[in-house]
Amino acid sequence: MTQISLLLTAFLFGGMVLYSFGFAAIAFHALPAKTAGGLLRAAFPWFYLFVIVTGAAGALATLSSSGRAAAYLAVIAVTALFARQILMPAINAATDAGNKTRFNLLHGLSVVLTLGHIVLAAWVILQLAA
Repeated sequence: MTQISLLLTAFLFGGMVLYSFGFAAIAFHALPAKTAGGLLRAAFPWFYLFVIVTGAAGALATLSSSGRAAAYLAVIAVTALFARQILMPAINAATDAGNKTRFNLLHGLSVVLTLGHIVLAAWVILQLAA
């Protein structure tokens, strides 16, 4: 089961890194800002769904080998659910209202949350691989 846990967590880690540092960056580089923003607004619910499902599956698979690693993966899944259902709509509402201060605060929170997810997933990978 550890191999499955490791693969699921690596899939989660890689997906988050690719989306955060690849897809989003390329979208803003290759497209006009308004178009890129619309694309990301449409893609983020799917990104968070990927993180929720993969994090939860990883947590279940990891439970028998490491309770702490499973807990970290569960935290990723639960906080991604928060980000998808509460934080993302608030960011979109701030954008639609033209409230740049609120947007910057909420977007900053989402960035810190995603970086935290990436760090936790990396920790789990290192623990499972040891």
